[in-house]
Amino acid sequence: MEQTGETLRQNKMGVMPIGKLLFTMALPIIISMLVQALYNIVDSMFVAKISENALAAVSLAFPIQNIIIAVAVGTGVGVNALLSKFLGMREFEKANKLASNSLVLALVNFIFIALVGGFGAKFYFEIQKDVIPEVMQLGTEYTQIVCVFSLGVFFQITYERLLQATGKTVDCMIMQLVGAIVNIILDPIMIFGLIGFPAMGVKGAAIATVIGQTVAMIVGFCLNTFRNKEIKVRFKDMVPDFKLLKEVYKVATPSMLMSSVMSVTIFGFNQILLAFNTETSTLGITAAAFLGVYFKLQSFVFMPAFGLNSGMIPIVAYNYGAKSKERIDQTVKLAIIASSCIMLVGFIIAQAIPKQLLSIFDASEDMYAIGIVGLRIISSSFLLAGFNIVMSGYFQALGNGMYSFLMSALRQIVIALPMAWALSKTGKIENIWWSLTIAEAFTLFISIFLLIRMNKKVKRECNEKTLM
Repeated sequence: MEQTGETLRQNKMGVMPIGKLLFTMALPIIISMLVQALYNIVDSMFVAKISENALAAVSLAFPIQNIIIAVAVGTGVGVNALLSKFLGMREFEKANKLASNSLVLALVNFIFIALVGGFGAKFYFEIQKDVIPEVMQLGTEYTQIVCVFSLGVFFQITYERLLQATGKTVDCMIMQLVGAIVNIILDPIMIFGLIGFPAMGVKGAAIATVIGQTVAMIVGFCLNTFRNKEIKVRFKDMVPDFKLLKEVYKVATPSMLMSSVMSVTIFGFNQILLAFNTETSTLGITAAAFLGVYFKLQSFVFMPAFGLNSGMIPIVAYNYGAKSKERIDQTVKLAIIASSCIMLVGFIIAQAIPKQLLSIFDASEDMYAIGIVGLRIISSSFLLAGFNIVMSGYFQALGNGMYSFLMSALRQIVIALPMAWALSKTGKIENIWWSLTIAEAFTLFISIFLLIRMNKKVKRECNEKTLM
């Protein structure tokens, strides 16, 4: 039977050569995520020019921002995996229903975060020890803005996942690029008061962020409405289908918890570092500011790996629905190689030019002393992280997000935090950073064990299709 252009588009994840498919799926996402990472660096670079306390305030607010992203991306991962599976099984009505329901989920998630963040931001900073009043005030203002006006990020990420699930990663890239570029342009204008705008400092950085997210949301709506023909969002399908939503959150909940675990870890690390403050020294504030800088720099390495993962997930999910184990295996192997290469490049850069990287953020002498050693130690974990990132995405694509959550919880809470606390008792901040590499190594062994177990299940299910 002759295939139409639409059928070919729907089937490309099941027929296109894996190397070309993964490249075409992942490259636009990687490019857009690199721009996002560039925004993260530019944002903190401008904030650092205000003061180190301003940089510390934004760094301490990062766990809350990460929870917002965790809820949005976690839900998106669940939608993406299930939607790709439905398309692989050619159940298009279910796919349309799920796509429509995903927008309702985005709205509900926004309302929850806006209420909790708006009323709870001040309390969040008050419970942190040794935070000086200026940092507390700046951090509270920043956090309230990014929470109360987070509508854009929830819908942006939802539209992004709908585009990814149908293989429209170039459109996804366009949406993310527009949002990030708007954000980068507005940062100096809002922070320093250029071209007639008032200088708003840290609040300006937050406003620039939410405006960029809102613009990306609008672009995402247009792209999905006019170009994403494989799925149809309809008002009648927005009535919650709790059976579908249960399947979404079977994958999404572990993913959200997994990302939220990172917020707990960063919060815990900040408390460990802030304990180094004394009556005559704010070394702990400087260390916490460096930790925030590290995560901005780290995003430039990890975002491409996550972009690769985002390109891999719908391919694996589609071929899992189509029961094609050979294509699943090819995709995962290629993703592991590519992700490990990305991490190797990041490791080399961090080892070679740590001082130059820190100078981007107007580092003080104290931050240089902490950060140069810190970057070189922490970057050793990159060599192990590439494999673990791919495994996390692989388990999510197969609908077993709990494995991904288990990996994350073991790495960050069970191993990293207690190890960091124990190493802090040596009285040397640099020893704390080794906890991240130790945790990554432990996770590597766990992920290999879970991979072997999951592969047996996939092989069995695909063999059942062959027998039929």
